Parts: sequence; C-alpha cells; structure tokens
Amino acid sequence: MSADKTTLKVDERFIREDAMDNLWNVWFTELHQGKSGHTFKISRFVESTESEFQRIEILETEEFGKALVLYGSLMVAEGDTNAYNEMIAHVPLFVHPHPDRVLVIGGGDGGCVTNVMMHPDVKNCTMCEIDRKVVEASKRHFPRLTAGLDDPRCHLLYEDGKKFIEGTDEKFDLILLDLSDPIGPAAELFQKTFHQAVHDRLNDDGILVTQSESPLFNPATIKAMYANLKSIFPIVRMYTCLMPIYPSSYWSFAFCSKKYHPLDDFDAARYETTDLVACTYYNKDIHFGSFALPTYVKQLLK
Repeated sequence: MSADKTTLKVDERFIREDAMDNLWNVWFTELHQGKSGHTFKISRFVESTESEFQRIEILETEEFGKALVLYGSLMVAEGDTNAYNEMIAHVPLFVHPHPDRVLVIGGGDGGCVTNVMMHPDVKNCTMCEIDRKVVEASKRHFPRLTAGLDDPRCHLLYEDGKKFIEGTDEKFDLILLDLSDPIGPAAELFQKTFHQAVHDRLNDDGILVTQSESPLFNPATIKAMYANLKSIFPIVRMYTCLMPIYPSSYWSFAFCSKKYHPLDDFDAARYETTDLVACTYYNKDIHFGSFALPTYVKQLLK
C-alpha cells in the first residue's frame, strides 16, 4: 500500500494531569515533646518578623483562619472560639464585687484586655506587655481581639512584667497573668517568688488568675505551681476550658484569691446586666462547670 493511501489513527484526547491541579500542601505542626501534637493546613503565609524577644508569624490556616504564632507555638486564631481570653477575664471579674483596678501582664494579642473592657465597673486596666511587635502585629490582623486596647480606661505599657511588679507601688483588685509557656524569660513569671510579689500588689480582697498549662501534658509543672500558689493564697482553685489550637485542647487556669470564692461569690445580678453579646464561649453555666475537674486532675492537685 502506498504512503498516500495510509491512514494513521491518532489518539486526539486532550492531555491533562488532573492530579496536579493543586500541589499546595503546606502544614504547620506544633509538637509536645516530639511525641504528639496538632497539625494545621496552611493556606498562605501572611507575615513573618522577629523581635528582640521572639519570632512572630501570622499564618492563614484553612480550619481556623488567621493564627498568631510566637516562637513556633500557636497563641490565638480567628476561629478558636476565643475561650482562653474569655475565661481568663470573666471568671474573676464576676467574682470580685468591685473590680475597679485590673492589671494584665502579657496578653499581647489584646484579647484578655478586650474582654476586661466589657465590664463597666472596671475603672482602670493596665496592660504590661514586653513585646511591642506582638501588639502591633495583632492590631494589624486581629482587630476584634485588640479593640479593647483603644478603650480610654486601658493603659498599655511595654515593659517586663516581672520588673513592673517589683518596681510599682500600685495596688490592684485583679491581676491576670496572660503568659506564654514557662520557657526563656517567661519562666520567671511562673516561680513562687514572682507569685508572692503579685500577691503583695493585690488589695486585701484581691484575686490573681494565671494560665496554668495543660493538665494532660504538663502535670509536673501544674503540681509544683499549685503547691506554690496554695502556700501563698488561702483560696486556690483550678478551672479549665476547651482550646482547640492548644496542645491537648484542654487548658487550665489558677484562680487564687485572698477572700472571694469563685463559685459562692459569683455575682449573678451583675452577670445579668453585663453585655456579653460578643462572647462565644463564656456564660454562667460555663463559669460553674469549668471548676468541675476529672479525677486524674483532682489527684494531681492533692
């Protein structure tokens, strides 16, 4: 057969590799002692900088939206329920009958102060944060969390919290320690000597609340920390919340009081008249329920 009469059958299907439509597969993982942890898929890197104290990242996650990462650890995210910030603030504020003067140490994302500012009884709130760049990044990316920093009752100081406590003569009704983990310079703010200094800066009926890590992942820290606190304050109780972006998702706070009991002295009347419409986690039932602890945690605190 001649070449001009030869018909070649050609496969004319359009060539396309569907499996390569989206090769973006970037994840952020935070591990606990290299054994377990959380992993979040990252949509994009929003911002990365470094202060004199730590590395600061803003990441866009697919599940929780924008997230603030300090020294490789997740602090807050747009979709994390805001449980931590609401619980560290509202629990003591609804217990102390006259929370006129509040001090927040740490809390650079602004969420704690913003919740404090929901209480009209607060006349003055001082926030002492060592890292200006954390506050600046939070203002750019988390305006809902930082709204309270613009309240005229809020006074923002960029100082070392330990030095502030040791150098001030001021007294406070509430002191809230919104701290990062006990590593590096922050470890000083978890020691008995510092907690004693905080006690001394409280009024005679003052309340201290400090974050106290994960009961599941940090039992040794919690055991030592609560032993120290119980030697300083007559009333020390743990309460907890669900924080989906923190290791184990189960987080704790130490309620330390010179006079008021966290449940017996809950101000139900003031709760009913306070506008908490912005809260997505805290309510009266959560207040009481958060002090109910699993058996293994109770044993840890003995």
